[in-house]
Amino acid sequence: MKLWKRNAVVAAIVLFVCVAVYLNWSYGKENEDAGKLLGQATLVGATPTGDPLLGGQPAASPDPSASPDPAESPAAKTSTGYFASARLNRQQARDSALGILRETVGSEAAEESAKLDAGAAIEALAASAVSEAQIENLVIAKGYTDCVTFISEGGVSVVVSATENGIGDADVAKIAEIVTAETGVPLSQVTIIEAVD
Repeated sequence: MKLWKRNAVVAAIVLFVCVAVYLNWSYGKENEDAGKLLGQATLVGATPTGDPLLGGQPAASPDPSASPDPAESPAAKTSTGYFASARLNRQQARDSALGILRETVGSEAAEESAKLDAGAAIEALAASAVSEAQIENLVIAKGYTDCVTFISEGGVSVVVSATENGIGDADVAKIAEIVTAETGVPLSQVTIIEAVD
């Protein structure tokens, strides 16, 4: 009787292990496939088009055959064309600047004042990134299709997707109110641009 119980327990454990291995393999396979689709969508949306701040030239249109169905991509539903490339260029420029600032902070050869200035600049970059994201989310929440924000020392520029009737005075007022509330920048330093995506 003990031998039968022990064999039953061993058989049950082996069965559970086999099921776990199968589920792990199956789940890993699904994630691998999803990762490929997500990676393809990211590469298609990540085609750089020139950024005036970086001096780039417009790139060729992305190849639609590179992604199985761009409309099914979550990234494609939230931002495409100009807005995706503008966010990508902004992030690349920010990452480059952040890398230089981090090197300065970590450098033993740098003067203490330079390290303090670099640390303050890193904090300013982080604050700008948070403000830009909040402005974009609030503008989109007001019903606009897409938006990208650029905060600089000279002010704030907000590029909003075109609407059927165009951006009117009421739209400008709504967006300007969001920008001034989030950043404290005076209206004279806020620029709102309508872009066709």
